Amino acid sequence: QVQLVESGGGLVQPGGSLKLSCAASVIRFSWYKMAWYRQSEGRQRELVATITTGGTAVYIDSVKGRFTISRDNIKATAYLQMNNLKPEDTALYYCNAEWRSQNMNYWGKGTLVTVSS
Repeated sequence: QVQLVESGGGLVQPGGSLKLSCAASVIRFSWYKMAWYRQSEGRQRELVATITTGGTAVYIDSVKGRFTISRDNIKATAYLQMNNLKPEDTALYYCNAEWRSQNMNYWGKGTLVTVSS
């Protein structure tokens, strides 16, 4: 059974940093496009960042220059380094793994990030 397990969330003051991890129990992790989404209260889930199998990263405008997505194919883990956090970054952050050609798409259960003084 495929599992994605997020960790690293918590409470941090504005301007602080957190690093989220997503450990994947999938075969051929390197063939999956990985992504981080977030959902805050009363809002729809939004895509934050993606990283392709080749390592190309894409970000939404609001996190550019502050967040960095990365992956370690040996450890089958994706990461989201978040710096200069703002209160509006407060959300439940989800990891997603997609292998589109094989119609495979998996989600983790999320890790909560709260940015507050």
